[in-house]
Amino acid sequence: MRAAVMYSPGDIRLEDIPKPEATPGHVVLRVAAVGVCGSDIPRMLIKGAHKMPIVCGHEFSGHIAEIGEGVEGFRVGDLVGVPPMLPCHKCDQCLTGNFSRCRDYDYFGSRRDGAYAEYVAVPVSNLLRAPEGMDPRATAMIDPASIALHAVWKAPPTAGQRGAVIGCGPIGLFAIQWMKLMGCTEVVAIDVAVEKLEQARTAGATHTFLAGEAIPADLKCDLIVEAAGHPSSINTAAKLAAPGGHVVFIGIPVGDVTLENATFQHFLRQEVSLHGAWNSFGAPYPGKQWTVTLDSLATGKLKWEFMISHELGLEELPAMFEKIRNRSEVFAKIMFRP
Repeated sequence: MRAAVMYSPGDIRLEDIPKPEATPGHVVLRVAAVGVCGSDIPRMLIKGAHKMPIVCGHEFSGHIAEIGEGVEGFRVGDLVGVPPMLPCHKCDQCLTGNFSRCRDYDYFGSRRDGAYAEYVAVPVSNLLRAPEGMDPRATAMIDPASIALHAVWKAPPTAGQRGAVIGCGPIGLFAIQWMKLMGCTEVVAIDVAVEKLEQARTAGATHTFLAGEAIPADLKCDLIVEAAGHPSSINTAAKLAAPGGHVVFIGIPVGDVTLENATFQHFLRQEVSLHGAWNSFGAPYPGKQWTVTLDSLATGKLKWEFMISHELGLEELPAMFEKIRNRSEVFAKIMFRP
């Protein structure tokens, strides 16, 4: 089968590799759609993965092509989404249902081969059946949408409150929509790109600002989701909080982060709560984050198609990542259809 294999950061080759087998308790999926996650970019171009060579790609959907011994409840042809974490189910965090904090997990696309390939083997415990007629591209976007929901659920807004999102990539755009669905009457969106702010307005943002623009003092927010991971946006997020507000951090910084004195004074004196949010999983695995998101995408409560800027064949993956490295391509959600 064809697969995009990463040998080292930036060395990505389209190759023929052995097709996986349907071992007991597993199915083999024909990959239908796989999206580029923001974490794929530093992994594939800068930092590398936990093991190499490796096939990356963890935001994916597929149709069941083969079924291994002992698998029940699924049929060949079923469209499924795949929670990419394989928790140990043994550590203290797993035993209390906090699978996102598993101490000994496996993960598609960073610790085991993922879905930048024609086929991938998946244990039955990681299959989430899509409703009849659901678009495979929407099914592949359960992961970023559920990450946004996991973050918003850290401090769920109530009707009439004001939310904010900093960093309007797909996760941020889904966070805007979740805030509106939960009753926020206003949502502030901040990004470095005009194009991303246009998408934020499509998602439901009522106020948009380019990063660095002055934000009116009377526009403090009850819940802020920081999805950029840049030191300046992290400081902005904390200072944007209303008295007693909440800030949830899901952006992953590359370098060190320094909190300005003004930032510290604000969240200290205004009793602002700071939260971390990692991954998107709950109990029973993969949790309501995934089942609620699946339903919301399938029924149209969540908009997703406007986020897709590129829809490409697998053979175009190495060149696309080279364009990303050279910053020669403007993109939102890149979707490959192997």
